[in-house]
Amino acid sequence: MRAGFPDFRLGSVLATSFTGTLSERHGSAVERIPTPHRLVDWLAVNGLAVDSCTTAQLDLARELRESIHAAATAAAVQGALPASAVQVINDRSAQGRAAAILTPEGERRWQLGSASGVEDALGVIAADAISIIAGERDGRLALCASPTCQAAFFDTSQSRTRKWCDMNTCGNRQKKARFHANQRKNPRSAE
Repeated sequence: MRAGFPDFRLGSVLATSFTGTLSERHGSAVERIPTPHRLVDWLAVNGLAVDSCTTAQLDLARELRESIHAAATAAAVQGALPASAVQVINDRSAQGRAAAILTPEGERRWQLGSASGVEDALGVIAADAISIIAGERDGRLALCASPTCQAAFFDTSQSRTRKWCDMNTCGNRQKKARFHANQRKNPRSAE
């Protein structure tokens, strides 16, 4: 990983992890893929290694990220999917060339061809977004309860009642804030 950049927030669902490359959307936004090289890093960490990325490809990636975020947010609140977001997701999915392969451990992985580029990796991310937004996978789309985050995430917990996109960041931040508010209300309870 390249020094000087914010850490990636990695999840188990590719499409919503990708939307997490821009976090704190309703607060002080944190861009986690500010450069083409950083997108190459993110793709590699997620099993979609490519050799290089141009500024134009980074723009395509960000357009896809925001389209997935818009469509996933609409799906989470059971609203109408934005037509422009659906078009971008479909276009990126159709333009990508990748094959699903089965690993010896019985897991599905994506294999990009030897001459694959960023567009092929974006096609995989778009296909993943389609599967979760269309309801083809076991889980539900939800929005993070953090007022500064509100990221769409895919809840696969048994009860489907998860509140935070990431317990280590948004969840802990909210728990700390609640604890400190209670300490201010009841200063003697700390004794």
